[in-house]
Amino acid sequence: MDMTETKSTNKLLKPNRKVGIVGYGAYVPRYRLPASEVARIWAGGDSDGPIKEKSVPGQDEDVITMSIEAARNALARARIDPCELRAVWVGSESHPYAVKPSSTIVAEAIGATPSIQAGDWEFACKAGTETMVAAMGLVGSGMGNYALAIGMDTAQGKPGDALEYTAAAGGAAFIIGPAEESLAVIESSYSYVTDTPDFWRRANQIYPEHGQRFTGEPAYFKHITSAAQTMMEESGTHPQDYRYAVFHQPNSKFPQRVGKMLGFTPEQIKTGLLAPVIGNTYAGSAIIGLTAVLDVAQPGDCILLVSFGSGAGSDAFDLRVTNAIDERRSLAASTADYITRRTEIDYATYAKQRGKITLK
Repeated sequence: MDMTETKSTNKLLKPNRKVGIVGYGAYVPRYRLPASEVARIWAGGDSDGPIKEKSVPGQDEDVITMSIEAARNALARARIDPCELRAVWVGSESHPYAVKPSSTIVAEAIGATPSIQAGDWEFACKAGTETMVAAMGLVGSGMGNYALAIGMDTAQGKPGDALEYTAAAGGAAFIIGPAEESLAVIESSYSYVTDTPDFWRRANQIYPEHGQRFTGEPAYFKHITSAAQTMMEESGTHPQDYRYAVFHQPNSKFPQRVGKMLGFTPEQIKTGLLAPVIGNTYAGSAIIGLTAVLDVAQPGDCILLVSFGSGAGSDAFDLRVTNAIDERRSLAASTADYITRRTEIDYATYAKQRGKITLK
């Protein structure tokens, strides 16, 4: 067999059994830290940047509690018994335990145990879409009818660092199941991965480091454009074929710029662009944008979703919304509901809630 030919003709990830999203749910904490508060403390003035504020978890919230809330919303829309799930996978870069899975606690809390496969996933900001690709494989192979894929984070930002303006909290959950039951069919996916160390956090480090200018051109833009272009080329689609496009949003400028590079209009992008009001939710950044789009999409709409994870890689998805969306999206809180439910806090409260003040 010519391996070169095999590589060039088998790029898309398409399961033998068609699958899709049968239920989805988002969660965003109510607390908001204005960017102007960060600027007041560290820059001595107001912020005039594109980020208005970011979401901050409460003292009793972490990746596990937020994942449970998003999962319950997804189950409500899927209208299935939790025991029908065959897997619960939680993608994050801020799991609360170094040695103890988040997924088992989530599975227990939603009533999916004990006959369940569970696991925690990591791939920086694309850990959530990693779980979705894996869920496609499990359901698409016939090993189970439903799998729960979650991307959730309580992002870290070093005090005074540029990341502190955007490092937020929140994410989304998706139940992947048979295409005939889906709110949105996943036509195919594609993953583009290289070793590009633009952002990292070693063991026992509290805050991540980033490669400054290297986080842009060779990392974010290279991977998202490569994943999106390959997806469209292999699928025979073009930007105008999609009603919506959702990209990873570490800030509000990057997704708009990459959308323009790919030929998408601002109108196609703006519905899923949540970074200005909730910040960068890391593992949930792209997929929470997808939940906002599903909240308003109409049957027949096509959606391009492309994530990005530092280190580096992108997952691209080609989705088509079905008639089931109208009946079931109202069965749980919308993403807009969580965004408008807000309590503004000052920097001191934020520092206390995020454990930035210690007595050691």
